[in-house]
Amino acid sequence: MKIYGVMLSPFVRKVHVICAEKGLSVESVPVGMGSKDPGFLAASPFRKIPAIDDDGFLLSDSSAIAHYLEAKYPAVPMLPADAEGRARAVQYDEIADTVLVPAFAKLFFNRIVAPRFLKREGDLAAADKAEAEELPPLFDWVETVCTDGWLVGKAFGLADIAMAAPFVNIEMAGCVPDATRWPRLSAWLGRVRGRASFTRLAAVEAAILRS
Repeated sequence: MKIYGVMLSPFVRKVHVICAEKGLSVESVPVGMGSKDPGFLAASPFRKIPAIDDDGFLLSDSSAIAHYLEAKYPAVPMLPADAEGRARAVQYDEIADTVLVPAFAKLFFNRIVAPRFLKREGDLAAADKAEAEELPPLFDWVETVCTDGWLVGKAFGLADIAMAAPFVNIEMAGCVPDATRWPRLSAWLGRVRGRASFTRLAAVEAAILRS
């Protein structure tokens, strides 16, 4: 399976982690949203990342891909079997994509993407303001849904992957939730980072940042 996208994207990270957890063999094709790669454009006509080519089946959007992978490769489930658990996991995936990622991006773009990849100064004031004002209430909420295990049910799954993926980006940008103020959040992130699927990607992403 080919996965098109920039590895540092939380959406691309989500799909890579799901594939790793399911034991799927993948080929990473590094492309950005402005890419003219014909394979990428065929899979993602509106240039959304990630996109996949799974033996000729083309699809874009991380959540759509997650549900496709769950249906096509069910041996290692990433969604609970019960209706309530599945609904909660889908809800957390949506919250991660539409609430956490936009807020967290203010740090990652201005502190990492702009200076390192676009070779221009980011809006550091906007990043600092977001870290001071926007992120703490989000951390407060995540703290309330964290338990001693995983976010939904007894197994690691889509909810954990989707919610943790954007935290990787803000940590790259120098923002780590205070373990004293948010102990359950910090402990949960530690458990997620301990998964082999996340640690392998972390090494690849660190190399990208060093390049």
